[in-house]
Amino acid sequence: MKTFQLIKTAGSIACVAFALNATAQTSASAPPASSETVGQHVDDGAVTTKVKAELLSAKNVKSTHIHVKTRKGIVWLSGSVPTADDKVAAQDVAQNVDGVKGVRNHLKVTTE
Repeated sequence: MKTFQLIKTAGSIACVAFALNATAQTSASAPPASSETVGQHVDDGAVTTKVKAELLSAKNVKSTHIHVKTRKGIVWLSGSVPTADDKVAAQDVAQNVDGVKGVRNHLKVTTE
């Protein structure tokens, strides 16, 4: 019975040590203090989702090859579109989404 108790205690200690080590590694590899907060990250994720949804529903944008990322309210559009009009329309759609502070349009016009 004492052996079982000893194994149980050793396992608990190992779990705590592992958790502390994982936390220490996460903290050490965290970005500098100027990084975004959890709230900003969630807001940026919501903005990205809204922009993607608007691009997919926009009839004047062929958006199957458009990638969207958001950081601190700034939306980055990358990927490719078939025409210059699609590039401009995608930027207009993204700019008009609630929560977007600005748009960086890095879309490339490709005729495939």
